[in-house]
Amino acid sequence: MCGVIGVIGVIGVSVPLYQAKAELFRMLGHPVRIQVLELLQGGPKPVRDLLAAIEIESSSLSQQLAVLRRSGIVTATRDGSRVVYALAGGDVTELMGAARRILSDLLSSRRELLEELRESEASP
Repeated sequence: MCGVIGVIGVIGVSVPLYQAKAELFRMLGHPVRIQVLELLQGGPKPVRDLLAAIEIESSSLSQQLAVLRRSGIVTATRDGSRVVYALAGGDVTELMGAARRILSDLLSSRRELLEELRESEASP
């Protein structure tokens, strides 16, 4: 009998680990959310700084921050009238670094393949 490791999902129902991982990656699957996470790697930032760096409507940023906050990947604290966001843990920084390395490797191998293709087209 093959067991499936499960975790408790957002609504309190046990879901298989692979499904929970898929939900994590789905949550990360928006360019604005990635930008926010990359900006927060430099330390906590108030919403106005995030808005200035990302240059989108405040309602759109607010929506994306809410998704990140609900997932638990960022935290929000009130500092007077400002809301300051921070990464919930250092693992997010590691994940972003790993994604950058993977993307770099993929693009590098594609560039090599493209060069090889061009060379083969130039040969008689």
